[in-house]
Amino acid sequence: MSVAVTPVTTLIAAQEKAFLVRQPRSRALHERARQRLAGGATSSWQIAAPQPVWLSHGVGAHVYDVDGTEYVDMHGGYGVSVVGHAHPAVAAAIRERAGRGTHFAQPTEDAIVVAEELARRFGQPLWRFANSGTEATMDAVHLMRAVTGRDLILKVEGCYHGHHDSVQVSVLPDADEVGPAGRPAASASNSGIPQAIRDLVIVVGFNDLDAVHRALVEHPGRVAGMILEPVMMNAGIIPPLPGYLAGLADLLHAHGALLAFDEVKTGLTVAAGGATERYGVTPDLICLAKALGGGVPTAAIGGSDAVMGAIADGRYDQVGTFNGNPLAMAAARATLTDVLTPAAYTRLDALSARLAAGIRTKIAGQPWQVVVVGAKGCLTFAPETPRDYRDFLRVDGALSHAHWLVQHNNGVFLPPWGKSEQWLISVQHDEADVDRFVDNVGLFVAALDAAR
Repeated sequence: MSVAVTPVTTLIAAQEKAFLVRQPRSRALHERARQRLAGGATSSWQIAAPQPVWLSHGVGAHVYDVDGTEYVDMHGGYGVSVVGHAHPAVAAAIRERAGRGTHFAQPTEDAIVVAEELARRFGQPLWRFANSGTEATMDAVHLMRAVTGRDLILKVEGCYHGHHDSVQVSVLPDADEVGPAGRPAASASNSGIPQAIRDLVIVVGFNDLDAVHRALVEHPGRVAGMILEPVMMNAGIIPPLPGYLAGLADLLHAHGALLAFDEVKTGLTVAAGGATERYGVTPDLICLAKALGGGVPTAAIGGSDAVMGAIADGRYDQVGTFNGNPLAMAAARATLTDVLTPAAYTRLDALSARLAAGIRTKIAGQPWQVVVVGAKGCLTFAPETPRDYRDFLRVDGALSHAHWLVQHNNGVFLPPWGKSEQWLISVQHDEADVDRFVDNVGLFVAALDAAR
């Protein structure tokens, strides 16, 4: 089946050709990797078109690929690198800890300091650690079921919560898989997810309190709780409508169910205390990962005495050989206490405002949206800002890919699959870095006009 030639496809073809010409070493490593790494990469999300980008190193706000090209890093490891790369405080903490042992399967004092700081920021008293966002959200689902004695969970259509069975439902369904309006289908988001698992998940739309109320009424006494991204960040960026998060807490609690925020992307990036602080709603459980470790893999789950008490009294065993790993805790302590200070957030907000204002100037007259929440933001190729996943399906994916290519070919590194992903500003970015991004948006608009 032939693809219609349009100004966007013409621009993509030219930019992909330039992309490949600039990165012969990445091409060679990809070909070599395909012999031993399934798919030629270490995660399926790294397999970008026209080829994966192999990186060499990162310093400050910049990264360097294996072909020696320098980029302003606005990828940020999908939200990990809010501290930037090789931050002196985090690097020093890692070196000092590495010299004294990196694993004991026993706690170290840094774990207490990190938990104390998380309690202060997020307003929940008890914490445990894990190793990834997937593990944290898995524990949250298990805890909601353990505490309530119920099996069903509510999940938002289009939200991603990791790759454990309970949440691999309706993550990025195609338009023909979503089901009728108001009653989203519980479609499997990967192979290997049994129907029996999907039957335990009720899917609702984002920003739709009526759907949540209906689900609770139709399944009386059976819903353990609801897990959601308080700001959707698997579908560009979709903020909650006023009153939505507070309404969820009230509805769920009225029916004896619990509320868990997946703050894996929003935690520490949209505010010092994540979306919990930004929107003033404290859920029963909070899941953190990504930015928490300053680049070292770690995660956390925190919550109320009533819920996390199930761990303390043995009703739920939250376990993991690497939980609270000394190296991760040293990095997290430095990240929280030395880097992500009030002054750092003031700077992040200023850079974010500068970036958003600059982009809006460049796209004046275009039917596109700039959405910013804290250090995260995205350029959405749609005439209106999406309010839920079904609105997101109308975002122009071809324009998103073309923009990603133009940014990359002009020195700004962004996550691939630009329709759904966001940029991240780090504490080591400066005005020149965000201005490079803005200038590239201008180049993109000009290139699109030239292709018309």
